[in-house]
Amino acid sequence: MEKINVPVLNEQWTDWHWQQKHRIRDIDTFERLLGIRFGPQERAKLDETIKKFPLSITPYYLSLIDTEDYENDPVYKQCFPDPRELTVKGHEMSDPLAEESDSPVPYLTHRYPDRVLLHVSNVCAMYCRHCTRKRKVGDVDDIPDKESLEKAIAYIKKTSRVRDVLLSGGDPLMLSDGYLDWILTELRKIDHVEVIRIGTRAPVVLPYRITDDLVDILKKHHPVWLNTHFNHPREITSASGEALAKLANAGIPLGNQSVLLSGINDCPIIMKKLVQLLVKNRVRPYYLYQCDLSEGLTHFRTSVGKGIEIIENLIGHTSGFAVPTYVIDAPGGGGKIPVMPNYLISWSDNKVILRNYEGIITTYREPDDYQAVPCEKACDTCSLRFNVADLDEKPGVKAVGISRLLSDYNEDISLIPENNIRLKRRQVYENDNP
Repeated sequence: MEKINVPVLNEQWTDWHWQQKHRIRDIDTFERLLGIRFGPQERAKLDETIKKFPLSITPYYLSLIDTEDYENDPVYKQCFPDPRELTVKGHEMSDPLAEESDSPVPYLTHRYPDRVLLHVSNVCAMYCRHCTRKRKVGDVDDIPDKESLEKAIAYIKKTSRVRDVLLSGGDPLMLSDGYLDWILTELRKIDHVEVIRIGTRAPVVLPYRITDDLVDILKKHHPVWLNTHFNHPREITSASGEALAKLANAGIPLGNQSVLLSGINDCPIIMKKLVQLLVKNRVRPYYLYQCDLSEGLTHFRTSVGKGIEIIENLIGHTSGFAVPTYVIDAPGGGGKIPVMPNYLISWSDNKVILRNYEGIITTYREPDDYQAVPCEKACDTCSLRFNVADLDEKPGVKAVGISRLLSDYNEDISLIPENNIRLKRRQVYENDNP
């Protein structure tokens, strides 16, 4: 707080509404508060950048910047514009994850069979420079009204296979307590919704949003899970620690989703310290994302090899539950694909060859007489006992993807991409030679 040299009372500083009202939205204010001056040419490029991708930083997060070495500071790089954001490569996309394509109704994305993502806000406490939804967040501060969200909730209500709803945005915690309570109440009325998740960066950039009143609201709607977004150990402060403690003490399971960012956290030592501090604060490292192919993010992206190297330096070198799953969110809407190191070297009829984190190669002997119970989806007559009434997938429901090929009840032998040229050619041959 001392760094930004703003005369504020302590009760104002810890008021999240005050923090939101006093967000830094222009370069003049940024320069004045931090005592930094940009040259004329650099300033012109920065002005051009924020015309397309706006600037918005909470005073709290601004106070974390090391002004003595701000150009290399991980907080500065995540919150302050970089002219390289205007460089859009040919492979970059405004909607790399095809969220709009998988949206059956406005404000809702349904990609995975049993879960949906509900976009409840375009408003964030801060505009992160690496945001994958730069096409939405920051362009217009928009919160859908109840009538709009009721249509999305109606879709969830009529789609009985949806058991998990993720509130996202923007940031759901930028909603008022009352509006958030209404959304959670409406979702809790749906019998088949078992779990509600909230994705938020508030504990990182605006920890004072985690008030006692907010926590009381979340507790009413258990089970509620909360995933946040710490990318660097410097972001874990006494204020963020207090926010996380309030949530954990209320019985809310906490997870963290980091993004691998060049020049910020692409270092095994930094990531190891981050995950250990998260676990210390009762936050489970959940995902480490490869940076998405959103427009203007090339300067943030690392090689996939760097991510593998980081995971290699975590597995065996720290607690297993402190190791996140390294994933690429597949362009085009393919979903999250794990790209973890390979510890399975080879196998034969009765042996599996493995390596450990030290490079030791070992064998695991498989049973000689194991016989799997064939699955014909005839659960009511199967020798493995289960109450068929409790099954989500009733007998006769077909599997998809690789599980379809592995299943005993399906005769398919391959998955064939649509418009396969060789098979089209084969059809021509068959038509010419009936």
